[in-house]
Amino acid sequence: MILNLQNIFKDYYQEKLVVPVLKDVSLSVEEGEYVAIMGPSGSGKTTLMNIIGCLDLPTSGSYELAGQDVLKLKDKELSDLRLSSIGFVFQSFHLMPRETALENVSLPLSYTGAKKAERKVRATKALERVGLGDRVNFRPTQLSGGQKQRVAIARAMVNNPKILLADEPTGALDQKSGEQIMELFSKLNEEGVTIVMITHDAKVAARAKRVVRIIDGEIHEGEGDAIS
Repeated sequence: MILNLQNIFKDYYQEKLVVPVLKDVSLSVEEGEYVAIMGPSGSGKTTLMNIIGCLDLPTSGSYELAGQDVLKLKDKELSDLRLSSIGFVFQSFHLMPRETALENVSLPLSYTGAKKAERKVRATKALERVGLGDRVNFRPTQLSGGQKQRVAIARAMVNNPKILLADEPTGALDQKSGEQIMELFSKLNEEGVTIVMITHDAKVAARAKRVVRIIDGEIHEGEGDAIS
């Protein structure tokens, strides 16, 4: 099992009021799975994504990622775990506008101590893997929305993470580009990549092999209520 959340609660505080966001959430993901977490705005899915991505910690509960007890890790250890185990893909790409596709993709490698020549080779291979081998020297302003997202996916994959964590990956794309990105996710999953995708779109969620719904901070999973 690559990811195991058990009895996760997450509360926020507004003045003296406690606002519960996640309520007794349990979720396990096996290596090689392709899971969509689907829910409307305000359902808690972004908070859940932040906890899965080790960007936030729960109020209570337990979380194991790649065999490590996340809640026992110090900040530096959490940072190292994020770098080695999770590849992030965001709705708005988060590319550096003045850097080339190659430079954007190689950025995570600079934090691992990889030498410049190795970074270039690995980043080039990652771009080829997402069909952008001919765009390595293009900057984001020279790329379409779909191509920018492919660069972001290549950047997420360049460290060979345990999990690809995608937050509304087609949200900023037109329908055709969105379809192409979903086809790419399916291809990566067929190659063995574990994918956890956050979405509000039932059509996008349907491309995953397993759908989990989150409603008002609670997980609902099973036949008949996976997508509605």
